[in-house]
Amino acid sequence: MKYHAMNMGEVEKEFNTSILDGLTDSEAKKRLEQYGYNELEKHKKQSDLLLFLSQFKDFLVIVLLVAVILSLLLGEYADAITILAIVILNAFLGFFQERKAEKALEALQKLSAPHANVLRDGEWIKVDSRELVPGDVIRFSSGDRIGADVRIFESISLEIEESPLTGESIPVEKTTEPLKEPEPGIGDMKNMAFMGTLVTRGSGKGIVVGTGMKTEMGKISGLMQGTQKIETPLQRRLQQLGKILIVVAAALTILVVLIGIIQDRDFYTMLLTGVSLAVAVIPEGLPAIVTVVLSLGVTRMIKKNAIVRKLPAVETLGTATVICSDKTGTMTQNKMTVTHLWIGGKTWTVDGTGYSPEGAFYHEGSPVEVRKEKMLLQMLTYGMICNHAKIKKKDNEYMLVGSPTEGALLVAAMKAGFDRNELLKEYQIVKEYPFDSTRKMMSMIIEDSAGKQFVIAKGAPDVLTQVSSKMIWDGKEEALTDKLKNALHSAIEELASQALRTMAIAFKEIPANKTVTDVHEVENGLTLIGLQGIIDPPRPEVKSAVEKCKDAGIKTVMITGDHLITAKAIASQLGIHQENSKIIDGKTLAKMSVKELEEIVDEVAVFARVSPEHKLKIVQALQGKGHVVAMTGDGVNDAPAIKAADIGISMGITGSDVAKESSSLILLDDNFATIESAIEEGRNIYENIRKFIRYLLASNVGEMLVMIFAIILALPLPLVPIHILWVNLITDGLPAMALGVDQPEGDVMKSKPRDPKEGIFARGLGWKIISRGLAIGIVTLAAFMVTLHNHPNELEYAQTVAFTTLVMAQLIHVFDCRCEKNIFSRNPFKNQFLVWAVLSSIALMLIVIYIPPLQPIFKTVPIQFADWALIMLMAAIPTFLLGGIDAFIKKNR
Repeated sequence: MKYHAMNMGEVEKEFNTSILDGLTDSEAKKRLEQYGYNELEKHKKQSDLLLFLSQFKDFLVIVLLVAVILSLLLGEYADAITILAIVILNAFLGFFQERKAEKALEALQKLSAPHANVLRDGEWIKVDSRELVPGDVIRFSSGDRIGADVRIFESISLEIEESPLTGESIPVEKTTEPLKEPEPGIGDMKNMAFMGTLVTRGSGKGIVVGTGMKTEMGKISGLMQGTQKIETPLQRRLQQLGKILIVVAAALTILVVLIGIIQDRDFYTMLLTGVSLAVAVIPEGLPAIVTVVLSLGVTRMIKKNAIVRKLPAVETLGTATVICSDKTGTMTQNKMTVTHLWIGGKTWTVDGTGYSPEGAFYHEGSPVEVRKEKMLLQMLTYGMICNHAKIKKKDNEYMLVGSPTEGALLVAAMKAGFDRNELLKEYQIVKEYPFDSTRKMMSMIIEDSAGKQFVIAKGAPDVLTQVSSKMIWDGKEEALTDKLKNALHSAIEELASQALRTMAIAFKEIPANKTVTDVHEVENGLTLIGLQGIIDPPRPEVKSAVEKCKDAGIKTVMITGDHLITAKAIASQLGIHQENSKIIDGKTLAKMSVKELEEIVDEVAVFARVSPEHKLKIVQALQGKGHVVAMTGDGVNDAPAIKAADIGISMGITGSDVAKESSSLILLDDNFATIESAIEEGRNIYENIRKFIRYLLASNVGEMLVMIFAIILALPLPLVPIHILWVNLITDGLPAMALGVDQPEGDVMKSKPRDPKEGIFARGLGWKIISRGLAIGIVTLAAFMVTLHNHPNELEYAQTVAFTTLVMAQLIHVFDCRCEKNIFSRNPFKNQFLVWAVLSSIALMLIVIYIPPLQPIFKTVPIQFADWALIMLMAAIPTFLLGGIDAFIKKNR
C-alpha cells in the first residue's frame, strides 16, 4: 500500500484506528495474534553436526577421501592417516569460518527499538516494541529509535537519521502531508518513519503501517535470507582440478591393468600397482597448502588495514573486475564541511578536512586574513552563534555532537579562530526560535556588549530570500532587487553544480525602543549576508586509488542513496564518471528487470537514490555479465548486496554490525584506497597458488610417468610406495609452501583482471606441467636404467638413485615455478623461504639415505660419490633444457 500518498483519514480508515484514541487493548491483542510479533524472523541455523559434515561436499575433498580408502586397501596406512588428517583439519577450519559468518541476521535484530510509547484506549502507555501491531498510534522524540514503519501525522521540528536504510547520514526533515510523487525512494518519503531509524531532533506521532517482516528493515532481512552464497573463483578452479585428477587416476588404473594383461603379468599385482599410482596422482597436501597460503595472505592484509573473514575471499579479491562502492563514508569522509562562502558576488574557499578546526581561507587562490574581511567575519560569527553543535576532541580525534550541518558552520568559524564560549560572553542570547519543518529556518535574538539587539537567522536560501528585504553587496546593504536575486540564484546553482548544499545567513538590527516577540515579525525584513557551501568531501586518497584500479582493468561504480546531482559531482571529482558514462536513478532502476539492466550495466558509472533491492539488482546484473563483483558498504541497507557479491567489503569504523557480519572483508580504516592494496595482495596470492599447483602436479606427473614407462618397458619398479609418499609429503610440501609466499612477479596492478571463467591450467600452465613432468619422469627412469645397468644385481641401489634423481629434479624445478616466463628471468635466491625449504628437503633426503637406522624403513642404501654426478646432470635437464628452449622460442616469435 502507498501510505505516503494517503491523507490521514484514509490511513485511519485503512487500519480501523483513531489518532485520538488509538486501538483498544483487546483489538491490539487480536491483531497481535493475526500479524504476529513485531520482530524480524530469526535465521534457522544449521546444526553444528550438519555444518561440519557439509565441509566434506567439496569435490577435491571427496577425491582425497577416495584416496584414503584406496590407501587402506593397499595397506598404506601412513598415507591414509596423513591424507585423512589433512581433510579433517580443513573441515574444522571451514566449520569455524561458516559458523562465525552466520551472525548477520542476529546483528540486525539489535537495531529494533526495545520499547515504544503507544496510544491504547485513549491513554499513552509504554510497551515492548515487539508488541506493536498495524494500526497502533505511537509517539517518538529525539533519541528514540523507531519501532516499526509509521505514517507520520504530527511533526514538531522532527528530523530522523535514516542511514541504516539509505546510507546517508544527514537527518531527514519529516512532514505530514501526503506525497504527490507516485514512486518515491525511501529517502524521499518525508511523511514516513521506518523501523530501526533514529530520531535526532524534535518529536512526532504516527500510525503503524508495517511490523516485523513487512517493514523496510524486514525486507532487507528477507533479502539476506534469500541471498545464495556463491562459489569463489578459487573454489570453482579447485573443483575443476579435482575432476581432472579423478579422471586421470581412473584412466591410469585401467591403463596399468591393461598393460599387465597384455604382458601376461599377475592381474592382482597390476591392479594394486595401478591403484597405487592413482593415489600418487592426487596431491594430498594441496588443500592444506591452499589454506595455509590464504591464511598467510590474511596476516599480511591485516597489516594493510584489511581483515579477511572468509579465506577464499583473499584470492577472489584479486579477480575483481568491478567495485561497487557506497559513496557516503566510503569514498567521502562522512563529515559535512564548509568549503565555499559567497557574499555579494565574492567567493572564498576553505581548506581542511573533517571536524578538525585547522584550515585556511582563500580568495581566487590567494590566502586571506579573515579578520580583515568584515562581512566574512560577520557571517562566520553569526553562523557559530546560531548553532547548537559541539566539537569535542578525544584521543586526538575531533568528534561532532549535534547536527552535521550545524557542525560544518561551527568548524568553519573555528578555522577563522573563533570560540563559541568566548563569543557568548560578547553576545547574549535573548530568545531562540528553533528550526521546524514549516518555517525551515532557525533564528535567535542576541544582544551585544553595547546593549544593541540583533536577529540572526539561518536556513535554506529560498526560505531566507522570501523573508529578506536587503542583501549585502559590495560590502553595503542594498535593496533585494530582482537583479540581486538573480545573482543569488546563479551563485546557488554554481555551488549546487559542485555538489554543495547551501545554507544562508541573515540578520537585522532591532531598534532600541522596540520589543519584538512574534516569530513572523522577528523573521521578516532581514538582510541576507550570503551563503555557506557545505559538502561531504571526498577522501583525498580515493581519486588515486580509483585511477590505480582503472589501470588494473577494474571499473569503479558509485552506488548511493544521495541525490543525482550530488552523486554526479562527487563521481566526476573522483574520476568515476566520464563524459560517455551513464547515471541511473532509483526510479528508472525500479522499472527495469535484471536482464534489462544487464544490457546497459557496463555503461553505468553512478547509481543514485537507490534502495536495498536496487543494490542487489545491480550486483546480480553485473554478475550476469560475467563480472566478479566487489561490493563495499557500511549500512544495514548494503548487507544483502554485500552478501550476494563475489566479495563483500564493509567499513570497520562506521560500518554497522549487519554489514560487517555479511562481508568477507572489513576495512579497518574505512579507506577505499585500502581496497587497492588488498586487490594487489589477492592477485599475488592467486599467482602463488598457480605456482605451487604447477610444482605439485608436475612432480606428481613425473612420479606417475616413471612408473608407467617402467611397466611398459617390463622393467622393475624404479620407486617403492614409501618413496612416493616421502616425496609427496616432505619433498613437495615445504617448497610448495614457500612458493605460496613468493614476491609478486612484476607490477601485478598494471595487468587486466583474469577472465573469471579462466581455467586453472590457462596461460600455458597445463603445457608446463605436462612437459616438465614428462622430462622429470624420463630423466628419473634414465638414471634408474643406467644405474641398474652398472649395478645389475643391486635393485635397491638403483631405486635409491632413481629416488634421489626425482627429488633433486623437483627441487631444481621449483625455482622455475617462480616465473611465468622461465627460470632465467628472476633471481632464484630472492625468495629466502624457498631457498631454506629446498635446503631442508635436501637435508631430509640425505638423512633417509645415509642414516643406517632409517635405511630399512625407507628402502634406501648409501649412494657412491661417483653416482652423484649422474644424479645432478639428470636432475638439471628438465628445468634448464626446457627453460632454454622456451626462452629461445619466445625470443624468436
